[in-house]
Amino acid sequence: WDETHFGKMGSYYVNRTFFFDVHPPLGKMLIGLAGYLSGYDGTFPFQKPGDRYEQHNYVGMRGFCAFLGSCLVPFAYLTVLELSKSLPAALLTAFILIFDTGCITLSQYILLDPILMFFLMGAVLSMVKCNSCANSPFSASWWFWLSLTGVNLAGAMGVKFVGLFVVLLVGLNTIYDLWDLLGNLSLSLVVFGKHLLARVLCLILLPLALYTAMFAVHFTVLNKSGPGDGFFSSAFQARLIGNNLHNVSIPEHLAYGSVVTMKNLQMAGGYLHSHWHLYPEGVGARQQQVTAYLHKDLNNLWIIKKHDSDTDLSDPSRPVEFVRHGDIIRLEHKETSRNLHSHQHEAPLTRKHFQVTGYGINGTGDSNDFWRIEVVGRKAGKLIKVLRSQVRLTHVATGCILGSSGKTLPKWGWEQVEVTCTPYLKETPNSLWNFEDHINPKLPNISLDVLKPSFAEILLESHMVMIRGNSGLKPKDNEVTSKPWHWPINYQGLRFSGVNETDYRVYLLGNPVIWWLNLVTMGLYLLVAVSTAVTLKRGVQLTSELKELSRVVLRGGGQIMLGWLLHYLPFFMMGRVLYFHHYFPAMLFSSMLTGITWDTLLKFCAGFLSPSTTARKVYGGGFLALVLLILYSFYLFHPLSYGMIGPMASDPSSPMAGLRWMDSWEF
Repeated sequence: WDETHFGKMGSYYVNRTFFFDVHPPLGKMLIGLAGYLSGYDGTFPFQKPGDRYEQHNYVGMRGFCAFLGSCLVPFAYLTVLELSKSLPAALLTAFILIFDTGCITLSQYILLDPILMFFLMGAVLSMVKCNSCANSPFSASWWFWLSLTGVNLAGAMGVKFVGLFVVLLVGLNTIYDLWDLLGNLSLSLVVFGKHLLARVLCLILLPLALYTAMFAVHFTVLNKSGPGDGFFSSAFQARLIGNNLHNVSIPEHLAYGSVVTMKNLQMAGGYLHSHWHLYPEGVGARQQQVTAYLHKDLNNLWIIKKHDSDTDLSDPSRPVEFVRHGDIIRLEHKETSRNLHSHQHEAPLTRKHFQVTGYGINGTGDSNDFWRIEVVGRKAGKLIKVLRSQVRLTHVATGCILGSSGKTLPKWGWEQVEVTCTPYLKETPNSLWNFEDHINPKLPNISLDVLKPSFAEILLESHMVMIRGNSGLKPKDNEVTSKPWHWPINYQGLRFSGVNETDYRVYLLGNPVIWWLNLVTMGLYLLVAVSTAVTLKRGVQLTSELKELSRVVLRGGGQIMLGWLLHYLPFFMMGRVLYFHHYFPAMLFSSMLTGITWDTLLKFCAGFLSPSTTARKVYGGGFLALVLLILYSFYLFHPLSYGMIGPMASDPSSPMAGLRWMDSWEF
């Protein structure tokens, strides 16, 4: 499944080929490094799930992800042990993660999820360890765990933007600690200031420095032109070896007869583009589509012509005539010979904007093909520079301005970006363009080296492009997606590979007993937490053991519950396409809460029994029953993780026969 993306991106790092992804680079960079160190040569195409690796050395990349996924078990074990001071609670948590079919499946392939969860759990463990050093602030161990928390926060953010959720968790924990310190009247303001500065240094400045360094390495390694070029500005592309703008010379000033491409100045705005396809019935005039396209393409080429002349400007005997600020021009699409055109029909998606089309035959159209070209901040008559000049095109007949709305067209528009003519004259990057490619054999050339951007400009641009890319990940027609309410109940899995009986089939689904136990535990935890809080508020006298259990439930369990909420609830507000695997970070927290809650419940139950031998038997028997139930469920469902071949689950001879406990499970 996603190996087709992240394995391919690992190959790009091995080959130093630039690409675009909606996530920050650390996860893919580590995958590429693991492949490089293990002898992978970056030549496997990663085209579709089920393709054989043959002689390609993929084991290093999968092994790296599997190792980080395996680390989740000791991290969760140590976190629960630190919070609860209970070995059985920590062991139960470890058992849950070891025998969860979903965690196994997600950890054994070339994916970002095990890398993200490694840093996430590392941050939580470091935070909890740092909290346990609260009585010895500024000691070596305190500094170590505080710094390691910052390192892991940078790692989580550097893999996926959802790493922000664990940043928020650590941030809330830090605010709570600082508020507690501020209320300690025995602490001087100088000491409080030291605490504040230490946290700013380790939890803000250190992660930001590391996060920035990741991008510095990313841009240094990926220095060759690749499939991601078109998402970035012309100046950015000029630094990539092999790009048509790298170390090349092109004519500096625009002239009539030049063949050009126009790039929108909005981040990831795309190139002005047209193709033979028409707008469908009911969408403005049924004329040729004009869109913005993010990739290099022959359909991005336009010829600049005078509005009132059809003379062949490529004739070498004709003198060169430059385009100047304020000129009225006509743009003819090179591949289809239709003119850039607008009229008062409404745009496909943006209300009160005018439609932009390709119109005419062999360059012959009408007065709606005329555009006034203006350079921002220039006076009439000045020449127009390629790449440097920011231009706007004003439609002569209607007064509207050519722009890219940033909205993605439906399938009839090939999911390219809508181009409109806006009657609102506000100057924004959406309505500004620069000329990128420029072909005119009659003009002298200049070098583009002077246009290379600074690191800060590259960093800012890459984040704007990633944010735009994430917002564009909308569900497609007939695409299998899931809803957040599906996830905790294990409602529907995700097919990783294989469909037919002859295929090797892998299906991502959580161990049903574990996931439903986690779900039940959420309710039990809230019940126990509320009961404990009410008991303490009423001033009921408790034994020292029950007081310690109350502390574990309210403080330790509360932190874990907050982690679950922060890693789950935001998905209800997201408009992007969602998948089952997005729940797994939250699942780690629910598993830790299960270990803490059942340990507490069994201790409460055992506390009402005497003698102590009976209490120990009840406590031990309860734990043994939970472990055996988890093991038996793993025995039934483990083929989902390790792969199935042969009859489908509907066949009585299949090892999965009778195990489709929910109709929504697709194995």
